[in-house]
Parts: sequence; C-alpha cells; structure tokens
Amino acid sequence: MPEFRLRDYTGRTFGNQQLRGRAVLVTFLETKCRAACPILAGQIGDALRLLPPDERGSVVAVAISTHPRDDTRASIRAFLRAHRVLGRMHYLLGTEAELRPVWRAFFVLSALDSGDRDTHSASVRVFDRRGRWISTLHPRVDLTAENLAHDARAALR
Repeated sequence: MPEFRLRDYTGRTFGNQQLRGRAVLVTFLETKCRAACPILAGQIGDALRLLPPDERGSVVAVAISTHPRDDTRASIRAFLRAHRVLGRMHYLLGTEAELRPVWRAFFVLSALDSGDRDTHSASVRVFDRRGRWISTLHPRVDLTAENLAHDARAALR
C-alpha cells in the first residue's frame, strides 16, 4: 500500500501507521458524486456488518477525497451518515497539493481532474495486514458486500 498521511474529516491525522496489522479497504470518494460513490460506501458498510465483531475490529475502511473543494467536514459527515458508514469509515481529506501525491501513488483519476463529480476512479482496494494488495472490486461488476467481506477475511489470514 502506498504511504500516505492526511487528516480525516474530524481533523485527526491519519495514515499508514494507524493501519499496521489490520486489513484495509481503500476507496476514493467525492461527497457530491451520485453515481459510484453511494454504491461504494453502501457496499463497504454492508460488508463490515457481515463480518463478526472479532474480524470487524481488525478491518479498517478508508476513503480518500477525490475533490478537496467539494469535500468539506460537513459534507463528509452528511455523506457518511446518509450511507450508514458514519463511525465505520475514515474519510480523509486535504488540500489539492496534499492529495495529488496520494492520487498518483494509487493511480487514481480524481473528480477534480476529470471535471465531473461523477467521473473518477471508483473501486475498493483490499490490503492485508502487511499492506500487500489482495484484490480490487468495482461497482456494478464484482463489488458486493459478500465479495468484499470475503476478501477482507482473506486479507486477515
């Protein structure tokens, strides 16, 4: 997993050090997106609810903003609440200068660069406890709560 260190929507600094020893689900979201982002957030939340509590505590869901001008603390909180992942997903934000190296490291097209809030890289990447990539799931292709829960379990082994 590429190294990163950003602030979450609550203002706390968050990065790879907080993820060590845990399976990680990483996605890139835009709070004004009405296409893939609601699906991504919903499937992540559903997948986490499918995991038993002992496994759920070892899996971390991380969303990284693809549009720093649209993603504010208030819009992020409303988005997470609307999609039932408030308190279950770390939504990270930053300035364009802070986010751009993270987008490059993950090979992500941002909504800022596409010029369309609904057009950006949209997948969930699963990393194991050592930060090794396990799988990538895509909405409307292979991203289901069941598939994501399966891959999260595999990342825990």
